[in-house]
Amino acid sequence: MKILHLDTNHPLLINQLNDLGFTNDEDYTASKDAVEAKIAGYDGIVIRSRFTIDKVFLNAATNLKFIARVGAGLENIDINYAQQKGIALIAAPEGNRNAVAEHALGMLLSLFNKLNKANYEVKQGLWKREANRGVELDGKTVGIIGYGNIGKTFAKKLRGFDIEVLCHDILPNIGDANAKQVSLQELQEKADVLSLHTPQTLETLGMINTPFINAFKKPFWFINTARGKSVVTDDLVNALKSGKILGAGLDVLEYEKSSFEDMFTSEMPEAFQYLIKVENVLLTPHVAGWTIESNEKLAQTIVDKIKSAYI
Repeated sequence: MKILHLDTNHPLLINQLNDLGFTNDEDYTASKDAVEAKIAGYDGIVIRSRFTIDKVFLNAATNLKFIARVGAGLENIDINYAQQKGIALIAAPEGNRNAVAEHALGMLLSLFNKLNKANYEVKQGLWKREANRGVELDGKTVGIIGYGNIGKTFAKKLRGFDIEVLCHDILPNIGDANAKQVSLQELQEKADVLSLHTPQTLETLGMINTPFINAFKKPFWFINTARGKSVVTDDLVNALKSGKILGAGLDVLEYEKSSFEDMFTSEMPEAFQYLIKVENVLLTPHVAGWTIESNEKLAQTIVDKIKSAYI
């Protein structure tokens, strides 16, 4: 089988596939049109987020047996059409679940203790103790929406705190010893913290909006390490201004491009400009799952799944 690699990944991915007898070609620079022109010669694709795999591309891929995405989600692939054509879809949510869970916890603790703000002030020669008084996580209720690989791992990380952890998911009966599964209404009634761990689907696009936010009984802290387009940023900013959202840790943003181009090359939306300036918002550049360890784990997960299906 011939595999075309469209993004760079950990070297073990190609090395191990070579050892298993696959033929591996690399093309990290050609245009999408150029790749389409030759894709009929390949049985498999390995991609991260370089471009969208749409119907036109899939129609050109007449011999394609699988698409492997080195990441947690498949939103840059026309899933339904690929499945209609009998193409297997492989993702690797197991590979970065620990990295994302740790990042979410780090964001939460940093917000509660004003670590980013305090660090900046001290380095500017300011010693403001009372203005940087923190909040403790113990005694709070943390709500997790999306209780899959990453949501479950985040809940596991929270076990050392004296807190209540609630989860909500479209699938039934997936709560466990680390989180009690509840209705969305109960989560919104009790949560002091909301951490989002949902994939990007039609149902999750824009789900964090003003009506959703206002349904929470208490002001709450918000962490998003999932998908930026699940949040209506204008509504998030309004909630931050009103105090309904006490602070936000955002690793992903509504304005991201699918291929993660520089966010600062064009005029920035007004809501994004607000997020950059305020002290109770912590921003990172979609790196929650981007650790040294996850780079290797993601590649190994893809190798293992290809091996299991085709060897």
